[in-house]
Amino acid sequence: MHPLKFDKHIFICTHQRAPGEKQSCGEQHGLGLVAAFKKLIKDHQLPVKIRAQRAGCLDVCTLGPTLVVYPEGIFYVGVTLNDVQEIFESHILNNRVVERLLLPTSKV
Repeated sequence: MHPLKFDKHIFICTHQRAPGEKQSCGEQHGLGLVAAFKKLIKDHQLPVKIRAQRAGCLDVCTLGPTLVVYPEGIFYVGVTLNDVQEIFESHILNNRVVERLLLPTSKV
């Protein structure tokens, strides 16, 4: 088994669809979330390797904005800028999942 490059890897959907198509997380929401996570990572100067980056569609468009944290594969949906600090402190720093933002199991 190969070692992971990052201890935590946060993928944030920034997929943008044309007007009139199925709902998407969109750059207008996703890019702000990416920037907020990157700022927290930089500000904390952590000894672990954490990366936040934008991603294409994560296939739960109607529940967006959506992000997924690996290596756990935990999906968070309906994420706002107000949720970033909680996800960062709880999940990224302390490995505690933010239950209220989890992808419902019925949508998996």
